[in-house]
Amino acid sequence: MKVLVTDPLAPAGVETLAIDHDVDVMTELSKPELLEVIGGYDALVVRSQTQVDADVIAAGKRLKVIARAGVGVDNVDLDAATRSGIVVCNAPQSNIISAAEHTVAMLLAVARNIPQAHAALSEGRWERSRWTGTEVYGKTLGVLGLGRIGGLVAKRCQVLGMDVVAYDPFLAPERAARMDVELLPSVEAVLSRADFVTVHLPRNAETANLLDADRLALMRPDARLINVARGGIIDEVALAEALREGRLAGAALDVFASEPLTDSPLIGLPNVVLTPHLGASTSEAQDKAGTQVAEFVNLALAGEFIPSALNLQGGPLDDALRPFLPLAERLGRLLAAIAEDGITGEITVEFLGGIAGHDNRVLALGVLRGVLAAAATEPVTLVNAPLMAEHRGIHLREVDDPQSGDYVSLLRVRCVRRDGTIARVAGTVLQPGDRERIVEVWNTPIDVEPAPHMAFFRYDDRPGVIGAVGTACGTADVNIAAAQVGRSAGGGEAIMALALDAALTQDVLADITASIGAHEGRAISLP
Repeated sequence: MKVLVTDPLAPAGVETLAIDHDVDVMTELSKPELLEVIGGYDALVVRSQTQVDADVIAAGKRLKVIARAGVGVDNVDLDAATRSGIVVCNAPQSNIISAAEHTVAMLLAVARNIPQAHAALSEGRWERSRWTGTEVYGKTLGVLGLGRIGGLVAKRCQVLGMDVVAYDPFLAPERAARMDVELLPSVEAVLSRADFVTVHLPRNAETANLLDADRLALMRPDARLINVARGGIIDEVALAEALREGRLAGAALDVFASEPLTDSPLIGLPNVVLTPHLGASTSEAQDKAGTQVAEFVNLALAGEFIPSALNLQGGPLDDALRPFLPLAERLGRLLAAIAEDGITGEITVEFLGGIAGHDNRVLALGVLRGVLAAAATEPVTLVNAPLMAEHRGIHLREVDDPQSGDYVSLLRVRCVRRDGTIARVAGTVLQPGDRERIVEVWNTPIDVEPAPHMAFFRYDDRPGVIGAVGTACGTADVNIAAAQVGRSAGGGEAIMALALDAALTQDVLADITASIGAHEGRAISLP
């Protein structure tokens, strides 16, 4: 497949992509140029420069994934990508160490006036008394947002002898206690308490200009403010006024509301340290961002789960559940096949045994993708499957049950067919080797390994059926790789599952169904 890289990417990332795909690197493309070429690519890799808006997404008819080699995706229209079924992912952990280290460096720089003293000495001025600083030992650090980066900053500053307080509405108090951090109830409480405040929040409607003039006024005159997270969270005009008037001792900023920063009231102030968005600018972070995002693109183009997918309506997928994702899609396709006249209304996905109690939403989406793929004219992905299901009036119901009968874990899918009967299939993954097995079809137990081409028959159990099916397949020049028969009781209803080397045509399927007097016959190709 073809991958387009439109912003500078670490060579290691390009090399990882090029192992399996054709990669074109075209930096500095204008929007008209991007619109002209994007239609020929399956994946787009960007950093912060390329703006991937709805126009670009609409022109990318082949796009399956848009990847941002970094943490944020402010430059990608997530809604438009979701509507088009395109996965958007990033490299969320590529720069966390670099960003945390830069935050600590900025904190120490503004505490000891290091850049100002260096500039003065470089110009021949020996100004020891002017640039007297303050120790961080024994001071209180306030952290706004105690996520991955905020947590690393807190840990490093504790080593420097700082006490840490924080505000994070999504952090459990028990987790904060284990980190030896005092959790405060509001942003205002942190601002009024801390000697140093560091911002580690996303920029969104709730956090835009969060630290405005009123909140900045809550900080003590000897306090200092650091932001290596996102621009636009601090009102830069209000911050400049507080610094000029001595209502705040200092500030250190790496990110700004508008970048690149060339004109700002903060520039030139003697108690400010400014850097040009260097939080992720280390060779290690760039290499990690490039290789991580390349690996995620490779997963997306292979149709596999992407851990950093941002527009996927499901939670993270535990490693223990990962082998069940391809099985979930195959069971969805099989359910759609045996409910041949269509599925409407509700699909129930049961998570039984060991997989019960996990966050299984992604597995449910896999089932939904398999069901819809049988009838959809457009590509179905884990991203757009919920929208397509909603349009068709299909709803998912998830059920957890720690009991799974004979299996450690079991995934069962069922629906009500239009004739009022229940269609039900089930499968499991066996260890060692993550071996998939289909263990129930048409409410009847069976044990068969999924294959690319399969056929299923439901008939009354009697002698000669297996031979008749084998003869019919031989006449049609279709080789049977494996065959399994399942039944609930002798002489009752039985099912036959065939793994085939080639697809069975509908004519041959109909002939076999008629010749053995089967109640139903289905041929299916599984991904």
